[in-house]
Amino acid sequence: MRLSVVVPCFNEEQGLAGLHAELSAVLPTVTTDFEVVLVDDGSTDRTLGAMRDLAATDPHMRYVALSRNFGKEAAMLAGLHEAEGDVIVIMDADLQHPPDLIKQMVDLLATGYDQVVARRDRKGEGRLRKVSSKTYYKMMNRLVDVRLRDGEGDFRVMSRRAVDALLSLGEYNRFSKGLFAWIGFDTAVIDYENRQRQSGSSKWTLGKLLNYGIDGVVSFNNRPLRLAVWIGLVVTLLAFAYAGYVIIDTIVSGIDAPGYATLMVGIAGIGGLQLLFLGIVGEYVGRIYYEAKRRPHFLVKETSDPEQRPGPVVVVQDREANR
Repeated sequence: MRLSVVVPCFNEEQGLAGLHAELSAVLPTVTTDFEVVLVDDGSTDRTLGAMRDLAATDPHMRYVALSRNFGKEAAMLAGLHEAEGDVIVIMDADLQHPPDLIKQMVDLLATGYDQVVARRDRKGEGRLRKVSSKTYYKMMNRLVDVRLRDGEGDFRVMSRRAVDALLSLGEYNRFSKGLFAWIGFDTAVIDYENRQRQSGSSKWTLGKLLNYGIDGVVSFNNRPLRLAVWIGLVVTLLAFAYAGYVIIDTIVSGIDAPGYATLMVGIAGIGGLQLLFLGIVGEYVGRIYYEAKRRPHFLVKETSDPEQRPGPVVVVQDREANR
């Protein structure tokens, strides 16, 4: 068995040494044939320099440097393209994903599973974060066509068959949690206690989390469009009912001039719904726009391999690195 560990990195200069130390202690207990594929997602610190140093001193370490920051989804995809193993691990560089779980996960995979997912608890997180996360997953499971579970992230072990199935999905707007669930195959879950980041700071701001949540809702199903149709139908029926009431009231009681407040509330409410539905349609149209361009998910400027492996991505050479 050849094992590949894919690690997306963005400004993780401070944590790579600790990650290397832990992986170097754990992976030889799993198999003697392993590789670690580090993906630099356009870091602005010395993350790429640290990767070069590790690759120069440890033959098990490889790296891929993207031409700019394309986001974690693209970085994971780049690492999966580069991974050569029969079994592939995806984990973060900040050691919140415990490397000592890898052996247990790989052993479980060997019993007949194609995915083994590590699910963390919410220990140490604030009450607001716990409640919002729980609410989000409940909402998502009512909207999307697959089932997502709170605490299940990117930390997982996958068979080559599952990875190949994932790589065959060529959409530009990727929501990996949904894609992991969509490909199916037999999946096992193990629980572990939440760990704090060992170094550096989280790159997930509130705005990024909200955008990620919206991407998950919009990118993976069309139910918001169907919901807009139903709400529009209900509002239309209410409007006709109210119009009938106004006509009957006018015949019975005569013209009542004051109805300014009712008119303004009706205009504001219906106008707000129209803008909301226009925004929903715009989100889908925007995604169609990006899909139609068929741009690559990422561009590679440098790798640790002497010769680039052929693939569907464009390789941009870094002149400074080649001098």
